[in-house]
Amino acid sequence: MTVFEAATGPGETPPADAVAPRDSTADAPTSIARLNATIRDFVARWNTVWVEGEITSWNVRAGNVFARLKDTRSDAQISIRIWSSVRARIPNDLGVGDHVVAAVKSDYFVKSGDFSFAVSAMKHVGLGDQLERLEKLRLQLRQEGLFDPSRKKRPPFLPHVIGLITGERSDAEKDVHRNAELRWPQVRFRTEYAAVQGDRCVPETLAALARLDADPEVDVIIIARGGGDPQTLLGFSDERLIRAVAAASTPIVSAIGHENDHPLLDDVADLRASTPTDAAKRVVPDVGEQRAIVAQLRSRATMRLTQRVSHDIAQLEQLRSRPVLRSPDPIIETRAQELWLLLSRGRDTVSRQLDSAWRRTSELRASLRALSPAATLARGYAIAHLEGGVILRDATEAPAGTALTITVDRGSLAAVSDGEISEER
Repeated sequence: MTVFEAATGPGETPPADAVAPRDSTADAPTSIARLNATIRDFVARWNTVWVEGEITSWNVRAGNVFARLKDTRSDAQISIRIWSSVRARIPNDLGVGDHVVAAVKSDYFVKSGDFSFAVSAMKHVGLGDQLERLEKLRLQLRQEGLFDPSRKKRPPFLPHVIGLITGERSDAEKDVHRNAELRWPQVRFRTEYAAVQGDRCVPETLAALARLDADPEVDVIIIARGGGDPQTLLGFSDERLIRAVAAASTPIVSAIGHENDHPLLDDVADLRASTPTDAAKRVVPDVGEQRAIVAQLRSRATMRLTQRVSHDIAQLEQLRSRPVLRSPDPIIETRAQELWLLLSRGRDTVSRQLDSAWRRTSELRASLRALSPAATLARGYAIAHLEGGVILRDATEAPAGTALTITVDRGSLAAVSDGEISEER
């Protein structure tokens, strides 16, 4: 049975030059060109059909578009080509994630054996279901604050151990290792392998993240993949992975390498790198650059210190050149003479004040003696006291028999009053 006998229905006739059973044997096989031409001629008989799907890739080359459409209810996909002449007639804002309806016709390339569909018309249906779900999730997570720059952790300047989550034997792993070791040869890695697409991507990445985040020696974690179309990157927009990254205590670097439509991991990660190579450069410092910085700082410090010492030496020389410091003896002698004069003046002032005070004291002493009762007693006078020390001033206050105390210049004596003496007596 030929390919057409298997594919055509009753009543359908294959092309005249189609490959027949008799034309293909082990001893006399047909050519690949004839087989491809037969397939092309058969496929060319198919009519144009309208299909609905979501654009998962969109590459423009030389004015033509090479893209892929995915079924909205399954994983089935087709490759499509939009020639430049057709592209001018379709909306110019079409791109990855758009939900579209397209008129396609089968197209088989004899030379390469590639099967695709040529697009003759295409229009929007609406935002692709996947893109719509991602945008809703992105908005929800942003409202929760998971994308807030204030919660992002700064990776260390020089990590002791770098955790790496990537596909096993992947180019992303090689790029990170090679570029990191070129920048800092002593850098250490702890690598956890995980699927980077498909159903195993999210659970394996979550498990690897949990192991690395629990390791106290790991200072920063890089999640790396070498790019891809949005369909293959859906795992890195999974809500479970996004929340696990937000809850991690270790700084996370996203290095998915997809610029046009970045996954949600880029928004929640503490640092986003455009490629795995960029991640290595941003996480590991360049030892050559650091040595140059140290040498530059050392040179600047030496220059500043030299300038300061030279400036201080110049100031010291300037001070030493002044007359006062070149010959300080005249200043000392002048100050010594002024000090001697001040001391002499002070002594004279104190002496005069002492003499004046001595004379004043003598005068006061003489006045005090002149006014003192003791001086009166010394001249022969006496003072009579009643009991209780009351001075007797009136004779009537001491009737006969009154006890008296008579104070004279030298001592006191007791007496008894005989009463007042009349003037006749």
